[in-house]
Amino acid sequence: MTIKMPESIEAYFIADRDGGPDELAAVFAENAIVKDAGETLIGHEAIRQWKVDYTQKYGPTTTDPFFIATENGKTQVTAHVAGDFPGSPIDLRYFFVIAGDKIAELEITV
Repeated sequence: MTIKMPESIEAYFIADRDGGPDELAAVFAENAIVKDAGETLIGHEAIRQWKVDYTQKYGPTTTDPFFIATENGKTQVTAHVAGDFPGSPIDLRYFFVIAGDKIAELEITV
């Protein structure tokens, strides 16, 4: 199923799937916050390293967003994710806060 996402969120999924660390970091605001797997990352350099680390740890992954909703200033996207990690495949929830045309915050949960 194809869903319509805001440009910055669509850019995130494209960069995550097809881009490197610089392309992924570029979709975020300079001091963006990412929360994933118990870690909180702040800023472009931390986000770049996060992309490097999870790509090395889990290998290439495929992400297929299938649900979107907005509530209280956050946009939730649920996506089917498959890769080289325990429990794969799994559906993850991505909670985005957008500022202008960039992502200001992202939290990824099960």
